[in-house]
Amino acid sequence: MKNYKMTVSYDGTRYYGWEHQPNTDMTIQGKLENVLTQMLETTSGKRPEKPVTVIGAGRTDAGVHARAMTANVLLETELSENEIQRYMNRYLPDDISVNEVKQAADRFHSRFKATGKTYRYTLWYSEDGSKPVFDRKYVWMLKEAPDVEKMRAAAEHLVGEHDFRSFCGNSHMKKPTVRLVDSIRLETTGHYIRIYYHGTGFLQNMVRILTGTLLEAGYGRMTPEDMDRILEAKDRKKAGPTAPAAGLCLMKVDFQ
Repeated sequence: MKNYKMTVSYDGTRYYGWEHQPNTDMTIQGKLENVLTQMLETTSGKRPEKPVTVIGAGRTDAGVHARAMTANVLLETELSENEIQRYMNRYLPDDISVNEVKQAADRFHSRFKATGKTYRYTLWYSEDGSKPVFDRKYVWMLKEAPDVEKMRAAAEHLVGEHDFRSFCGNSHMKKPTVRLVDSIRLETTGHYIRIYYHGTGFLQNMVRILTGTLLEAGYGRMTPEDMDRILEAKDRKKAGPTAPAAGLCLMKVDFQ
């Protein structure tokens, strides 16, 4: 058995997230594992003794996209790295692409070895009703422009190591909710506002709730100073709405 590291891109629009879900095969993990199982059966003439398990560096939610998800998988095959990549891309749907396959150290684990992640959330605004036709599946469409400087000021209060329980979508979370978010950067181009988040790890729905809360500040419904009170409250109800999944994309996973 060899350990293979993969970099995968996907449009998450029609999928129920990365991780296996009951009663559906429409997950990214499921599609990758099905193709790899088929590959092993085709090349060896028999079904693998152990189920193929693809381990992702993160578990993106339903509708969330990725430009560079890192994953690893143990395979017993004589195929080369390039042959594995070509086979997968031949049989995967058009909205999933394997961009790289490399043999990794036996101890490499895409989730446990990850040291950081970069997410991007994309907003698009128009006050005249026009639409971003070709990007409509990858943005949160707003009817008016928020105040980006107020959003930047609010973001400054959220950078650092904090207990982000107020920004966690899982109300029954029993594990620690302290996370380090070392950078929140807002960039504007025309009608687009792109928010880049970098941190060592993120809670369920955390980036989307952070985005919804920053937008509340951008519209004047919250102040930058409210961010401190929301953090201290450790209460999801105190934060802003959860931004739609469509605007979120995992951009990069860091490893030492």
